[in-house]
Amino acid sequence: MPVILIVDDQNTNRQIYAKLAQGLAEDVKVTPLADPILALDWLKDNTPDLVITDFKMPRMDGDEFIERIRSQEHLSEIPVIAITIFEEKELRLRALDAGATDFLLSPVDHREFSARARNLLRLHRQNQILADRARHLEQSLTQSERDLESSTRHAQAQLARVIDTIPVMVSATDLNGNFLFMNVCKAKYLGLDIETVIGQDSIKILGEPRGKRARKIDQLVIASKKPVRAYEEEILGVDGRKRVFQTTKSPLFEDNGEVIGVVTNAQDISDRKAAEDHLRHLAHHDSLTGLANRILLRDRVEREIGRCRRGDGRFAIHLVDLDGFKQVNDVNGHAVGDELLIRVGEQLSDVIGADDLAARLGGDEFAILQANVRSDAEIARMAEAIKDALPQAITSMKAASEVTGSVGIATHPDDGGDFEQLMRNADLAMYRSKAANGNNICFFASDIEEREKDDFQTDELLRNALSNHLFELYYQPQVDLQSGRIIGAEALLRIRTEQGKIITPGEFLPRAERNGMIMPINEWVLRSACQQGAAWRKEGLPDISIGVNLSPVQFQRQSVPLLVGRLLGESGFPAHLLDLELTESIVLHDTEAVAIQLAQLRQLGVKISIDDFGTGCSSLSYVKHFPVDRLKVDQSFVRDMHENPSDAAIVRATISLGHSLGMEVIAEGVEYEQVSEMLSLEQCDSAQGYLFGKPQPASVMANLLRQQMQEDVPMSKEGAA
Repeated sequence: MPVILIVDDQNTNRQIYAKLAQGLAEDVKVTPLADPILALDWLKDNTPDLVITDFKMPRMDGDEFIERIRSQEHLSEIPVIAITIFEEKELRLRALDAGATDFLLSPVDHREFSARARNLLRLHRQNQILADRARHLEQSLTQSERDLESSTRHAQAQLARVIDTIPVMVSATDLNGNFLFMNVCKAKYLGLDIETVIGQDSIKILGEPRGKRARKIDQLVIASKKPVRAYEEEILGVDGRKRVFQTTKSPLFEDNGEVIGVVTNAQDISDRKAAEDHLRHLAHHDSLTGLANRILLRDRVEREIGRCRRGDGRFAIHLVDLDGFKQVNDVNGHAVGDELLIRVGEQLSDVIGADDLAARLGGDEFAILQANVRSDAEIARMAEAIKDALPQAITSMKAASEVTGSVGIATHPDDGGDFEQLMRNADLAMYRSKAANGNNICFFASDIEEREKDDFQTDELLRNALSNHLFELYYQPQVDLQSGRIIGAEALLRIRTEQGKIITPGEFLPRAERNGMIMPINEWVLRSACQQGAAWRKEGLPDISIGVNLSPVQFQRQSVPLLVGRLLGESGFPAHLLDLELTESIVLHDTEAVAIQLAQLRQLGVKISIDDFGTGCSSLSYVKHFPVDRLKVDQSFVRDMHENPSDAAIVRATISLGHSLGMEVIAEGVEYEQVSEMLSLEQCDSAQGYLFGKPQPASVMANLLRQQMQEDVPMSKEGAA
């Protein structure tokens, strides 16, 4: 009979947790206490199977309470769930450092509470079963010393039977990767015959690429003689369904301390992950309309800002407030008002494109993120479509009221560099629209004079840079993750003013695309990159590919293959070493014309890469149909993948997708050693980022290549300039 101790100074919380705990199993015994001191006294004579405690209590905080529990030998392995209303990371770390097993935010989601508590009870029960049976085996061994060989065989058989009874997949492989053991749970899930598996190569049994990935991790365990940190993976069962497992790998030691193999344990956590996904959806979507909420809108806007950082894109935020909604509520009631909001959400979802996002911010306020916009006219068309769609939401309802919308628009980068500024300016524009009797569209334009002045200054800067040769290319190394060697470099544009100040492209490329000066600028970049690559080859430096970013404007206004062919011929730089990087916005517009030009570039021998892959919503639809050699995983997913499981999953899926289509995969924005190691384990081909080197002048890049050639050693990660 499971025993659960609940400690919370709030009576309401104790009653809720107790009721949820009673539903975990038929024979659960729940002991609710309000005081942690009384709970510690109760624990002197009782051993629960699970402790659920509030973190902030009057007489004793949760971390001290958990530490005092862990100090008692008979309670050291009892699972403990800490609950708090605070989201601070420091509180979580305090709870985990004190010995908490899991952590929940209050008010708790009932489904999450039940899933986590049930999993911890099941795991604790399995540990008890293993401990009891292990003690029984030990007693049997001490009583059978006269027949040691027989006892040993008997104990091994019993241990194997014990392992076969637990619902965890367990196997062991030797130093060569051949299976030494596999329990019934794993064999049944994978549809294997244990007798035929023993002695077989694990890659052959598990198949590629999973077998190779497991082998690589096994080699790390063998080399370090230490367990690896538990990781999550999807495993395909014999029934054709994938489930999520938490896998651990530990070294298998001989009596003399030598490692003779690796033990792998994998526990099914699919139910827990489903509960987490459900909570994540609730946290990012409006419960009434199903649209994105403000949190998800902020995340998407920040990703769009990152995508536009090289000046190859714009986006707009349309803030929509319903005119006449209050009258609908007052006359027809809140139920009709809620139905109207749902209909509005449906209408807005029909208006937007595949890369756009519709969100409800609360009340009768909605927002549209319009991505990949090329002109103010395109933004205006979207705003008109939004305004025209709103009256349709009420036409099919039995409500004698008219509903229209006031739309305020702010664009990036013109009207704001971050989410809050863009929303604030869109809000100002929306209220201007409302002030003009509603049912209007208003662009944010409070700084027209200032904007024109800035544009004039930027135009002067660009003309001066072109005429006085102030442009300069910096190069960021691209490193092979297996060998550590520099295999390429991305050419990144800078302006070095006559005063020596370095200006990055985010300050001038957006304007260059609008005033047409992007054409001579991009031609200069292509010519300079090819000339530099040819100069390095002439000096005898190792061949490396050079990546050059292309602008969407080039594909719209000129024949890119003719330009590239001419510049390659003039410079003598080999076509196969030129890597043209295209953003998703290039291939998503006028796809037929772009496809023809890309095919012609491939005929020249030029490599094609998709830059910032994954930030658009149409990636899968075009990546199969365009001649692409390489995918560049956007740094917004890569940078924090060692701390964010969702980003890690996206990166893993992108690598798998690229390899399955015969493409190379390079990760951008690698800043931490742990991220580099994770990418290597996921078999990512190459990477670039501050861990390997910042963008640097051609002379510094050449020195790195000379050092690599002379020493014939992989690039040091401390080589970052």
